[in-house]
Amino acid sequence: MRGIRGAIQVEANSAAAIASGVEELIGSILKSNEITPSDVISVFFTSTADLTAAFPAAACREMGFANVPLIGSVEVSVPGALDRTLRALLLVETDRKPEQISHMYLRGAAALRRDIAQ
Repeated sequence: MRGIRGAIQVEANSAAAIASGVEELIGSILKSNEITPSDVISVFFTSTADLTAAFPAAACREMGFANVPLIGSVEVSVPGALDRTLRALLLVETDRKPEQISHMYLRGAAALRRDIAQ
C-alpha cells in the first residue's frame, strides 16, 4: 500500500470549478501512477475554507469511485496560504516503490511543492 498526494488550485468557488479540479487532479494521479479506481483503498480530501460550493468527494464518486471510501475536511486556515485549493491523499494498492510514485501538484498548487510539481 502507498499514499499518493496531490493538490490543485481551482478557478472559483463554484460546483463546476470544484468538479473540474477534482477530475483533473484525480485523473492525473490515476494516469501517472497507472492505477484505476479499483486500486484505490480510500481518498481523503481537504479544501480551503473559501471552497464551499460543492463536496470534492461528490465529483470523485462520479469518476467511478462509487465503492471507494471518500471523505473531506477543511484545510487549516493559515494566513497567507494559497486560496481555492483542493488537496487529496489517495491510499492505493500498488507494487511501486515510494520513489516510483508520482505526486501531482497542478495549476497554482505547483507552488506548494516546487520540487515535485507537474
